[in-house]
Amino acid sequence: MDKATFQKAAGLSAELAERWFEPVSAALFEFGILQPQRVAAWIAQVGHESKGFSTLAESFDYAVPALVDQFDKRITPALAQQLGRQPGERMVPIERQARIAAIVYAKRYGNGEAASGDGWRFRGRGLKQITFRANYEACSHALGVDLVSEPDRLATDDALAARSAAWFWFANGCSALADRGDFVGLTRRINGSVNGLAAREARWERAKQVLNV
Repeated sequence: MDKATFQKAAGLSAELAERWFEPVSAALFEFGILQPQRVAAWIAQVGHESKGFSTLAESFDYAVPALVDQFDKRITPALAQQLGRQPGERMVPIERQARIAAIVYAKRYGNGEAASGDGWRFRGRGLKQITFRANYEACSHALGVDLVSEPDRLATDDALAARSAAWFWFANGCSALADRGDFVGLTRRINGSVNGLAAREARWERAKQVLNV
């Protein structure tokens, strides 16, 4: 896959393709994601998670209805009303975003109580949006970098952002799902649900066409 092919498969601008081609190519090689059907599925899933290779840190800038829809089992409507984007606000202030993350990610996958701040500290980062303390610990071990002490490195170092996404794919057996063409199962493995499935599938179809899958 050359840079022009990557740009077309991922639907990127020339600037984003220039930024990401080398880190992505190195990460895919490192973790053995080389067959066209795997590369196409990886590009589609990672492209969705990173909003087209443009976002490396999770935002909790939710309007109240969207906050309820996204985290209905983890935040009460009353809290969502307090913490979500208010009329006249351009975005939810960072301190309220941190409170939202602390609440919805508390006591999950190695995170502590809401008061620990782990929800915000270990929010999604990197091209895959690595989330939760346990995943940061496993990723740190695999990449040989202390991401628990410095989690922001996944949002500031493009090589680590790409490597973390390829590591997660490898560590969670995603290639086998891509080889079977089980894109729904792959979405669940990547995201824990089928959130955004139609948009992910549109990215997948484009990548398959460009890569002749």
